[in-house]
Amino acid sequence: MHAKLGLFFLFLSLAAIAPLHAAEPAPPTANATDAASGAPTDAATEAATEAQSSANAGAQIPDTLEQRLLACAACHGKQGEGIAKSEYYPRLAGKPAGYLYNQLRNFQEQRREVPIMTYMVAYMSDDYLREIAAHYARLQPPYPAPAGGYPEQELARGEALVRKGDADKNIPACSACHGKSLTGMEPTIPGLIGLNREYIVAQLGAWKTGHRHGAQPDCMSQIASRLSPRDVAAVSAYLTTQRATADSMPALARSARLPIDCGVVPGASSADPELGIAVPEASGESFGKDGKDSKEPGS
Repeated sequence: MHAKLGLFFLFLSLAAIAPLHAAEPAPPTANATDAASGAPTDAATEAATEAQSSANAGAQIPDTLEQRLLACAACHGKQGEGIAKSEYYPRLAGKPAGYLYNQLRNFQEQRREVPIMTYMVAYMSDDYLREIAAHYARLQPPYPAPAGGYPEQELARGEALVRKGDADKNIPACSACHGKSLTGMEPTIPGLIGLNREYIVAQLGAWKTGHRHGAQPDCMSQIASRLSPRDVAAVSAYLTTQRATADSMPALARSARLPIDCGVVPGASSADPELGIAVPEASGESFGKDGKDSKEPGS
């Protein structure tokens, strides 16, 4: 069953990548988009050739995870490292399994508006989604080199927002939830390093304009709404200058209080001055301590 389903989505997705892949919109004032050029990437071409060769050979397709994930590799790379050439597809590798699972559910239920992804996962079972999420969470391919060349004033504002927030605008520090190293927090908070600047701008723009949603209370939509276009540009610039190592991993969940109510990590307990982040209760979040699913996926 998995083999047939995986092959079915592989051929459909490879055929649909060029016309259907669309960006999650950026703020109107930003020139950046989470976009595709319409031309297949090298990885997409390679994956399509590999799939066609198997079909032409008439061989029985093996029911393996590797075979099923060829469609994912076409855009996100064989190791989930992301592809950044004429278009950008984000890194999946090393993100918490709970976060990845929640995003797949968000695509299914159209909390995130990316038609090709909704199409790809529309009929996948929860077990299938969990298996995909766990696979990419285990991978640790090298991160891209940090970016540079941004104005010092822009980087200073970005660093201030990421590390300290802005009390006057009621904006908490990014590091208060995503960790001091910005590599995320198990089981559902993603890392922020190793991403393309335009992608970060596009995601903040999607939250800001209502094209991306999470479990209520939707903390990222609230935070994004308080960021000015200059703030978005500054945060995205600063994040792309941060260096990651091959073993950069999400921090382990620890008991802490979030600086803002956030549906993706319910059950925050006592405050942790060092980290300022939360651990979900076992019954409240997918991929928690008991491995159970959440009732509502997060952002």
